Amino acid sequence: MEKYYYLAPCHFGLESVLAGELRRMGAEEVQVSDGRVRFSGALALLARANLCLRTAERVFLLMGEFPAASFEQLFEGTKALPWEMWIDPLDAFPVKGHAISSKLHSVPDCQAIVKKAVVERLKSRYHIHWFQETGAVHRVQFAIHKDQASLLLDTSGDGLHKRGYRKNSKLAPIRETLAAGILDLARVKPFSMVYDPFCGSGTFLIESALRAANIPPGMHRTFAAEEWNQVPKAIWRQERELALDGIRTDIEFQGFGSDVDSQVVALSVANAKKAGVLSRLSFVQKGIEHFKPTTPKGIVLCNPPYGKRMLEQKEAERIYRSMGEVLLPRTDFSYYIISPHEHFEDYFGRKADKKRKLYNGMLKCQLYQYFRGKA
Repeated sequence: MEKYYYLAPCHFGLESVLAGELRRMGAEEVQVSDGRVRFSGALALLARANLCLRTAERVFLLMGEFPAASFEQLFEGTKALPWEMWIDPLDAFPVKGHAISSKLHSVPDCQAIVKKAVVERLKSRYHIHWFQETGAVHRVQFAIHKDQASLLLDTSGDGLHKRGYRKNSKLAPIRETLAAGILDLARVKPFSMVYDPFCGSGTFLIESALRAANIPPGMHRTFAAEEWNQVPKAIWRQERELALDGIRTDIEFQGFGSDVDSQVVALSVANAKKAGVLSRLSFVQKGIEHFKPTTPKGIVLCNPPYGKRMLEQKEAERIYRSMGEVLLPRTDFSYYIISPHEHFEDYFGRKADKKRKLYNGMLKCQLYQYFRGKA
């Protein structure tokens, strides 16, 4: 069995969660670094990872790594890689990337050099001088960090957070992949009762329902590598069938969402219906001050408003106080609240049992975790 190397980026703070996902699906040589996880496995793992990973942003095929302190090193290192193994003569291969803490700080120049190097390699292998690039798209990605270059092929296409169920979203929603990581930390199970009193577009509850039923997050979408000749269609069919066979219907999970905005509640319902999990969820219009759980135990997950301007911040702080009054310490309930507000605990009225630094996009947040119940 031939082994391939892959790279999956993720939100900062979720690296260990993603590594756990990969090990459970059979990945080998799992290595964690800031914001990404490297791993290896058979070609089938490429399809499985795209279909089933909940916290990865993309799945890259790792073509190679080498020192690149000069443009010449970048060119020669890129040209030495076996691009012909993946890119056919008619295929498109656009290039993009980034450079951080490197002598090669001009991204456009790096982009042009990588493109030229790939072209020269393919010219020498296919003996043609012009590439029409009308076939399947193979997006070449370069990442240069401290003069070390990684060259990758994007197998996903659209980011993996695009599950296909959230066509519209409220302003500043939480990304699906970040929500999935938080509910992994909250240990959402097939028998869990989950609440979100600021349901927004329903992401926390929809992701919880998908996880509880073991529904693959990529079930309703396609991926860039599905169009590649180098990945047999049979692999995609087999991995989809295996993923679908793993869906559970014998679960007790229920999710309860609420929000003060009726339009937001309607949006949550529409998104849950698109995701195929509406039967497991219910949504009502009410403010946080009226929150009252209806089950004897449960998990509360939420992303409360925070406000960018002074008046908005004052309103957010009032909401945090209301949260502290209704989300009381209970041995049968746990609370997981993500917020960028540095003094959230002061307004909430209690110190978290545990905190974890996470990033919601570029916004530095803390995940405040309350799970010890009454003292």
